[in-house]
Amino acid sequence: MKKDLIRKDRKKEHIEYSLKSTYESDTLFKDIYIEHNSLPDLNLYEINGGTSFLGKNIKYPIMINAMTGGTKFSQEINRNLSKIAKNYGIPMAVGSQTIALRDKESYNSFKIVRETVGEKAVVIANLSAQASLEDVKFSMDLIDADAIQLHLNPAQELVMKEGDRDFKGVLKNIGKIVSNIEEPVIVKEVGFGISKDVAQRLYDIGIRYIDISGKGGTNFIEIENRRDDEIDFSDIYSWGIPTALSLIHCRSISEDLNIISSGGIRTSLDILKSLVVGANVVGIGGQILKELIEGGYEVANSYMEGLIYKLKILMLLTGSKNIEELKKLPYKIKGELKDLI
Repeated sequence: MKKDLIRKDRKKEHIEYSLKSTYESDTLFKDIYIEHNSLPDLNLYEINGGTSFLGKNIKYPIMINAMTGGTKFSQEINRNLSKIAKNYGIPMAVGSQTIALRDKESYNSFKIVRETVGEKAVVIANLSAQASLEDVKFSMDLIDADAIQLHLNPAQELVMKEGDRDFKGVLKNIGKIVSNIEEPVIVKEVGFGISKDVAQRLYDIGIRYIDISGKGGTNFIEIENRRDDEIDFSDIYSWGIPTALSLIHCRSISEDLNIISSGGIRTSLDILKSLVVGANVVGIGGQILKELIEGGYEVANSYMEGLIYKLKILMLLTGSKNIEELKKLPYKIKGELKDLI
């Protein structure tokens, strides 16, 4: 019971400290250049953002990414986020369901997502990549999930006072889960990026969905550092792989690797560039949570509405009437990103 209370308190602290984050790192999307088309033979109202994801049709290639769960406060957050997901026909992933493995009182904070979006929408479960097969099945059943996100967070755990220190056997465990469930498995970082080598190792054991969650968004080293009054970790805040770099490297693995681009995605231009470079879907997390906490549901909903409207404008300004055409656009890489590739 004490561990459950600690976990609930930690989730609240994560939200609180993420809003107070001061360290800014660069996704490097600024180094991707896409040419303007001043003669698009298109009507804005005919631009189609629809695509397929996890076997279902979605209206836009955007998903609300894993953030929170387990408390009454989290339940209200998930209720509002899932209403936004339903409004725009986009997928939503819940936050880590570890607390639900031991605390029945937390169930509703996760179940509210499926209850709100309905059975036709895409809902994604979430657990540590160290979770057991039994726990994965339970977590998916709890929310009637279309897939499971298994998160990789060694950087966060090592800075966290009460975090894990042993990561042996994680790849083998992921392989076991992939081999024993029918639903897709998404391997997700939590803000430090997935390298080409890691993506290849995941691909080799059967993973066909990864969420790169690169450097540039929520920084869990900073968040955990704010919770620790014993050791100062501020000198390693810059650790990680920028989102744009991680995306380019992971896309080179295989065309049938489905990539969710996340980590510091804040604008429609970030979304557009992600899709052009090779993402299948783009995940929004920290920014929409910030809009919701600071401004309320209407502000967060307006933020998503604006993202989608501006994405359509940018698609028109590249001459792309749909997502398939957008993904075929040429692009150029410059600056620091070019040096790192």
